[in-house]
Amino acid sequence: MNMEHSPSPSVLITGASRGIGEAIARRLAADGFLPVLHGRNRARLEALAGELGGNANPPRILQFDVSNRDEARKTLLADIEAHGVYYGVVCNAGIAADNAFPAMTDEEWDSVLAVDLGGFYNVLRPLVLPMVQARRPGRVVTISSLSGQVGNRGQVNYSAAKAGVIGATKALAVELAKRRITVNCVAPGLIGTDMAAPEVMTHILPLIPAQRVGKPEEVAAAVAFLMREDAAYITRQVIAVNGGMS
Repeated sequence: MNMEHSPSPSVLITGASRGIGEAIARRLAADGFLPVLHGRNRARLEALAGELGGNANPPRILQFDVSNRDEARKTLLADIEAHGVYYGVVCNAGIAADNAFPAMTDEEWDSVLAVDLGGFYNVLRPLVLPMVQARRPGRVVTISSLSGQVGNRGQVNYSAAKAGVIGATKALAVELAKRRITVNCVAPGLIGTDMAAPEVMTHILPLIPAQRVGKPEEVAAAVAFLMREDAAYITRQVIAVNGGMS
């Protein structure tokens, strides 16, 4: 790994305690990065850190609410002050609260927007300037969704948030391109995680050209490629991992 960094460049992964985030952490660790693990389930994060870490440089664990701006900022700034600026950030933390729009509650709308879109700002806002000031290459990868690209029944809130992530990603990529910091988005389709409700599986599976559900590891592979030095000229892109849906 020929980078302008320590032997194990650190990458913050939000929502790393399960599903796609966990798969991303495992893949990046296998590729020689040092994962900084964020999530709500402390026990699962500690178990994952124990699996991935060596005695010399084990993964760190951070816990904060991505929808809480002050909490996120204080926790992240304290971590980089103690351990240095991250090479990369993967904004993966997200929630869903599906409901038909006429029946959608204020809480279902507000909570999904606060975590899925607000988390973009709350996590990246404290980290971008330190990455720029480090004067070295960096990587930002956001996780959107097929729902953010085409919309999905019962997910007006989720589709709005994930479409916002795509727009914000593209705009930030323009601002950071000359700084050698790439900003890209990975948009999964139907992936076999505990966030995929059975009724969604039934509705969407027949529409997938590949005729199968995706694996978290397949999303992680796309993220891992974007973290590589080879991907330095790829920015402002949305990479769909969805089995051929459009």
